[in-house]
Amino acid sequence: MKGLFEKMWAAIVFLLLCTPVQAGKVDTLMVESQSMGKRIEVVVALPDGEGPWPVVYLLHGYGGNAHTWEGLIPGIANVADEKGMVFVCPDGANSWYWDSPVEKGSRYETFVARELVEYVDKHYPTIPDRSARAITGLSMGGHGAMWLSFRHKDCFGAAGSMSGGVDIRPFSNNWSIASLLGEEEEHRENWEAHTAINQIECIQDGDLALIVDCGYDDFFFEVNNQFHQKLLERGIGHDFYVRPGGHTAEYWSNSIRYHLLFFESFFKQQVAE
Repeated sequence: MKGLFEKMWAAIVFLLLCTPVQAGKVDTLMVESQSMGKRIEVVVALPDGEGPWPVVYLLHGYGGNAHTWEGLIPGIANVADEKGMVFVCPDGANSWYWDSPVEKGSRYETFVARELVEYVDKHYPTIPDRSARAITGLSMGGHGAMWLSFRHKDCFGAAGSMSGGVDIRPFSNNWSIASLLGEEEEHRENWEAHTAINQIECIQDGDLALIVDCGYDDFFFEVNNQFHQKLLERGIGHDFYVRPGGHTAEYWSNSIRYHLLFFESFFKQQVAE
């Protein structure tokens, strides 16, 4: 009997050791957008504990949704807990995160930078200040993170772009952009005004902590290089990385680790100051 009990206890201990502990949690919400008159799905990953926590907004690419980052960051709640950060992942549809001048029902700039930030700070134990708020994204979301942070530096203190479509103008026939801005030949002013690279003039050195990266084999590689060069010309400090890789989930799953380290350092520096 004693031997059987010992075997059972050993089996229980083994199972406990092999069972992953989910320290954080994931909420899936429907957040009201008054500007669009509809509810938007949002995934929020939270650390364990009372907080307050800094927040990282994660924007998906074209064709993605609120759950994209759950697939790219395995065990996203555990990572949130490990980093001591809240991750907020909104469904940005295929909006490019603009308030569209053509499609009046598409106001995702207002939703993410105002309505969603206000909702998150009201309902979760966050640090409600730009010094504890960052935004990054992949592809369309990389463009969105640059667009939103440059135009709302009162809201975000740090921003990143992974394989970002940071200049839309060479891609006028792609990704339904014309449905949001109008055809380029007829609405060139919209295309000039709504590309992230032309928003660099909105910021000065030190306004934002910036990290930008792109793979050598990515079709956005050249526009990212041009984005980097324009930041240099303006004297705006930033981290810029190029690595092997294409426009792939594998690349983004690796890239997000560097962005989170960058934001972690930024948040700690803000506290120290």
